Amino acid sequence: MKRLIFAFLLSGFIFNTQAQDKMEKEPIKKIDVTGSAEMEIVPDEIYFAISLKEYFKDEKNQKDKVSIDVLEKQLIASISKAGFPRENLTIGTVAGYRNWVDKKKPQFFLESKRYILKMNNLYKSDVILDGVDDRGIEYVTIDHVDHSKIQEYRKEIKIKALQAAKEKAAYLLDSINEKIGEVLLIEELDDQFYSPRPMLANTRMMAAGDMAPMDDSTLEYQKIKLSYKMKAAFRIK
Repeated sequence: MKRLIFAFLLSGFIFNTQAQDKMEKEPIKKIDVTGSAEMEIVPDEIYFAISLKEYFKDEKNQKDKVSIDVLEKQLIASISKAGFPRENLTIGTVAGYRNWVDKKKPQFFLESKRYILKMNNLYKSDVILDGVDDRGIEYVTIDHVDHSKIQEYRKEIKIKALQAAKEKAAYLLDSINEKIGEVLLIEELDDQFYSPRPMLANTRMMAAGDMAPMDDSTLEYQKIKLSYKMKAAFRIK
């Protein structure tokens, strides 16, 4: 009798296990979609590159050198006069070069430094450059642009991309008389971030001796473009 009861219980356990395995192996009705969103924002951080170089006042005889320290002090003073804090200025690169005169080999190396100044606009750039010896300015240009709230905008676009994915799933299922269920998967795909340089009116770097005062009206600000994609899977009711 005990053996009969045990056999009955064992068969019931096997049956329940097989039924459960079958249910677990049954495919889940779901829909996979991808949503995307974009945004263009006007930059409020402009990184202005200024390259200074040492030079000889008497180039032919290589005498009376104007050192990089003198030029740097002029630059810092000009930045302060323009109303920008000292910490907005950083050193990008340091290099050395020889100033050749005709075919005579130079005896000295001259130093050059590239500085990056963080600005919110360029209308005071002429004030800064006017305070620095023209012969000591190698070139100026826009290094890159950014926005102070870029992380907040990225978060906003990601949310919109996910919402777009859900909306897509809903209308696709509605077209076949099905309803969207709970979310099963959310996956963040590779994001796209495009930060262009502002286009100067003359579309070239400004060399020393060929610089004109700049203000915001001479600039065509290119917008920063943010683009994100989100992948999601939803159960079909």
